[in-house]
Amino acid sequence: MFRSLDAGHIAETAERLGRRIAERFPDSGLSGVAQSLRTEVLAAGETARWLAKPQWLVRAIALSTIVGMLALVILTAWLLRGGVELFSSVADFLQGLDSAVNEFILIGAASYFLVGWETRRKRRRALRALHALRSLAHIIDMHQLTKDPERLLTPEKSTPSSPARTFTAFELARYLDYCSEMLSVISKAAALYVQNFDDPVTLAAVNDVEQLTGSLSQKLWLKIDILERMSRAPAGALA
Repeated sequence: MFRSLDAGHIAETAERLGRRIAERFPDSGLSGVAQSLRTEVLAAGETARWLAKPQWLVRAIALSTIVGMLALVILTAWLLRGGVELFSSVADFLQGLDSAVNEFILIGAASYFLVGWETRRKRRRALRALHALRSLAHIIDMHQLTKDPERLLTPEKSTPSSPARTFTAFELARYLDYCSEMLSVISKAAALYVQNFDDPVTLAAVNDVEQLTGSLSQKLWLKIDILERMSRAPAGALA
């Protein structure tokens, strides 16, 4: 039980996080983002289960088509046995050999396409879901973009176009911490897609999402570190 991610537990974490944000910052935009995050986590769990299941219908169609193509080639060769002259000249032989090679290449390409059909279907759905998680991470980053802890020290330097900053140092720290937790949940939701789906393209996309959330979280913790140093410093030391 400790060797794999549980989509249900991740969804519970996202739901609890959403309640915490709503209680601390009611009617805030971040609270709405948290609700969207919970929806995406639930969808990630369903998609991960879909990716883990073999698609027997797709496999049956692919296998039947491949067997049908091979059977057609064998049947054609059997019907033509002894009924035609193999070749009457070197030129005819080379022309027939070229046609046979082309047919085998086409059959091989078609077989390769059919064998990877199931993986491509799963990959397409996983990448579409990962794109939604990536967009959500950028939305979270936009919410924290104007939360500058240094402005708590110099509010008089604000301009008419500066965003309104009404948070206390404690509220700002909690806000930034909530953003960091949401990014962590996004990273775990992304990992669900490759937990039971071995596809290098999807794995690379998941790694991109994890790197994105990690870099955005580092920016948040830099701001939180500034707030902690401000709280520990003597009055006027950071002015």
